[in-house]
Amino acid sequence: MLASIILICILQFKIIENKESNCGCSIDRAQKDNYDRKLFYNVLQSEEGECSTDTKVDENEVYEVTNDMVLIPGREYYIGTDDIIIKNDMEGPEKIVKLDSFYVDKYEVSNSDFSHFTKLTNYKTEAETFGDSFVFVLFLNNTFRDEMKDYRVLQAPWWYKIMGTDWKHPYGPDSDILDAMNHPVIHVSWNDARAYCKWRGGRLPSEAEWEVACRGGHRATKYPWGDKLFPDKKHMANIWQGTFPHHNSEKDGYIGTNPVHLFPQNDFGLHNMAGNVWEWTEDSWSSDNPKEKVKKGGSYLCHRSYCYRYRCSARSHNTDDSSAGNLGFRCAKSA
Repeated sequence: MLASIILICILQFKIIENKESNCGCSIDRAQKDNYDRKLFYNVLQSEEGECSTDTKVDENEVYEVTNDMVLIPGREYYIGTDDIIIKNDMEGPEKIVKLDSFYVDKYEVSNSDFSHFTKLTNYKTEAETFGDSFVFVLFLNNTFRDEMKDYRVLQAPWWYKIMGTDWKHPYGPDSDILDAMNHPVIHVSWNDARAYCKWRGGRLPSEAEWEVACRGGHRATKYPWGDKLFPDKKHMANIWQGTFPHHNSEKDGYIGTNPVHLFPQNDFGLHNMAGNVWEWTEDSWSSDNPKEKVKKGGSYLCHRSYCYRYRCSARSHNTDDSSAGNLGFRCAKSA
């Protein structure tokens, strides 16, 4: 089903409606934005005064692009699955694809990497331009959560559309990334990701390339590391632990994103292909709507009970201008 987000007015409040299934994986940016900015920033008032919307990233510090790339040999591979879990996602059937050799990032693009890019190019993300992005409920304090309850996604009320949120302010205008420079950059749209990869002399991976990379050279494996979610009772990925969306036990060590160098997952030596953050691919979801782009891998919010999409064959989609607190990317390059 094609995801769509519309804004509707009820009692002079905004509610964002998501017509995706009950998952809420495909929260798309609304086409119209008529925020009452004065009302919003009044909500941000606290005993310490109004929160600053200025970035706290040190503009004088230079960060190196740290991503290594892994060569994936060209040949025939199997993608998709005959063990279809989510029929509407069109994750099957299994089929053969022939790929040329390509390189793919060993790690997801980090805040450090993206900061280096923006400092050299003065690039502004679409979330910065629009002035908002989507934040998960547990990253908002109770008072703010209650005040902003009418800015939720209707069918996924754990997502709040928060003004002043972008890659430098991932949980709202009073947050920063100073302690998360080695975490994946989030709140980046498909267009933002594509611009970064182009700057690096690369591109986004195709969906087929991404899935082949995910499986590490093996056929029909469910996860990057094999078919068991917890081999030898070991946590292999940053996914939701507990009861979604109210309690995350953090048994895997994280309630949100984790550093990009953790969770090595497959025989290609790639990290975080499942979990942590969704990753953009180059492909469109369908020819009917080329602006809907495929994303793969699931995120730290995925749980088998509601969004079983951290499997290699699983897929979802967002519009190319959408961003959220669990959406990132990695780059590819033709060999």
